[in-house]
Amino acid sequence: MRADKNKKKKRKWLRVTGIVLFVLLIGIGVYAYSVYNSLQTAVETMHHPVDRVSEKRTEEVSLQNKQPFSVLLLGVDQRKGDKGRSDTMIVLSVNPKLNSVKMLSIPRDTRTEIVGKGTEDKINHAYAFGSEEMAMNTVENFLDIPIDYFVKVNMEGFKDVVDAVGGITVNNDLDFSYGGYHFPKGEVTLNGKKALAYTRMRKEDPRGDFGRQIRQRQIIQGVIKEGASLSSLANYSDIFSALGKNVKTNLTFDQMVSIQKNYKTVGSNIDQMTIKGNGTKINGIYYFIVPDDEKQRIQTELKTQLETT
Repeated sequence: MRADKNKKKKRKWLRVTGIVLFVLLIGIGVYAYSVYNSLQTAVETMHHPVDRVSEKRTEEVSLQNKQPFSVLLLGVDQRKGDKGRSDTMIVLSVNPKLNSVKMLSIPRDTRTEIVGKGTEDKINHAYAFGSEEMAMNTVENFLDIPIDYFVKVNMEGFKDVVDAVGGITVNNDLDFSYGGYHFPKGEVTLNGKKALAYTRMRKEDPRGDFGRQIRQRQIIQGVIKEGASLSSLANYSDIFSALGKNVKTNLTFDQMVSIQKNYKTVGSNIDQMTIKGNGTKINGIYYFIVPDDEKQRIQTELKTQLETT
């Protein structure tokens, strides 16, 4: 009799445990579905198709077949009543076969042809003249490679994203003060407003725009790191909402899923490229001039990365 009672108790606890696990799994499934739906909604809000055809591509990139592709990252300091200029222009060329990403920062004062405008000007003016389309066409012409996608980040509103992930920590290599905040050397924890001030300082940095670009990359990388952490899951709704308001891209949700699935290991091998040149004034305006041989070197390296040679 006692043995039968013990067996019944065990069976009861197994049933109870099974029910609890089942309820938990359902709860997790509903939560995951909610996260998925929120992400999909955010991406749809971010989606901004462009009306252009790359002259450097004969066929559209197949992300399913793991072909190399490029992305133009635009950091725009857009404020109320001002469309802004793309103060940060970074080209990412991704090659899954080589398991690598090459990251090239283009100085905003670089003098080049503004495609569609018929003039030579600072490369960051292309966005001000003709939005993402003209920026993509101008960078494509300057580097002589196809620009497949763009991601535009509104640096003014990006502070909301920083706050949504609970703040970020960066490794600051320059002691400076800006916007009412002091940023000492070493690890610095930033909320949204501090992060915005951190990225805007330029004149006190001996590296000028190059230093500013480094800080903007730190902010974006910090957000990605914090956003991917488990502690941010509870804030996923705020994060996706902030991203939807401050990030625009011509990548679709399905394309993002394909990139995550087929290219997820390439991010561990990022090679940062630099452009060499000289600053000069033309008609009283400062420009960054890239010599032809340096431009050729950059173009060759990127064409090899994208397998377009």
